[in-house]
Amino acid sequence: MGGTSAERDVSLASGLRVTEALRSRGHEVTAIDTARGPLSRDDERALLARPVVQPTPPSQSELHRMAKETLPQMQRVLPSLRDADIVFLGLHGGAGEDGTIQALLDLAGIPYTGSGHLASALAMDKDLSKHLFVRSDVGTADWLMAMPASGKDKESAGKRFRDEAIAKLGLPVVVKPSKQGSTVGLSVVKRAGELAAAIAEAFQFDDEVMIERFIAGRELTVGILGEEALPVGEIIPKHEIYDYECKYQAGMAVEEFPAKINAAQTSEVQECARRAFRALKLRGYARIDFRMSEQGGFYCLEANTLPGMTQTSLIPQAAAAAGLTFPELCERIVRIALEAHGQGG
Repeated sequence: MGGTSAERDVSLASGLRVTEALRSRGHEVTAIDTARGPLSRDDERALLARPVVQPTPPSQSELHRMAKETLPQMQRVLPSLRDADIVFLGLHGGAGEDGTIQALLDLAGIPYTGSGHLASALAMDKDLSKHLFVRSDVGTADWLMAMPASGKDKESAGKRFRDEAIAKLGLPVVVKPSKQGSTVGLSVVKRAGELAAAIAEAFQFDDEVMIERFIAGRELTVGILGEEALPVGEIIPKHEIYDYECKYQAGMAVEEFPAKINAAQTSEVQECARRAFRALKLRGYARIDFRMSEQGGFYCLEANTLPGMTQTSLIPQAAAAAGLTFPELCERIVRIALEAHGQGG
């Protein structure tokens, strides 16, 4: 848990909740922050005594400082991980969700929950994901990738790109880092004059930025557990989009499980989610997010290979709608992972 991405706080909240849930099922659990090492019970209590998820994500300077500690910490804890039956990955974004940690665990022969290193990397890269969605007949909004402007003609190059993006995608558009989650660095741009600033903001969080046609409509999400599509959920945020604040601050969004859509629509979006899951070669569990247009079409936004497991997160709500308690959900994820790594239940 924890790690050094902009979703660090969310990951700590997820990890602490999963730790408590698995202990309640009789499992022995050690909590490890990949940036700072193993957490004692006192450390856990101290984190739980305050709101773990802060109103804004950690600063980039703080994350860069902690990132230098990730490899030394992992080198220290790897020997102890070899004695574990399974590593439950509660990391979000960055090295935790981009396949880096997964590759390290694969090299060490240590089993873990969720998708492998290649699938994790594919899903983390929104541009590559959308190409694979298109090949697998999963609807997704039209998009362009922004290049960092540089050199003497920086201003004119930026203007040409802005004109190209508006000509192809129209307005409004969504501007977002290609390899971030939790809507960190994301903006909805409604005026041409705002596009350059939105792109610059997104580049603070990534070296690649996506500009995507904005799909007006409803926000839906489908959890996949094993090979099963969980009940469809709808998110109704207080803001125009389901941003960081709406996701992690109580009262900022209404989440309905199951979503108020008809049976045919439910079946269609669940099948779209399964196709997206297979297209990215995911395993174990994931959350696939969609926009449902005003005309009833489904557009896949992204796949989350290590979705949030906080008090307000969506996968636990979907599981509850399917009759699974949170501890049961966590244990199911563990058992699916053990089977995937050839260790049975």
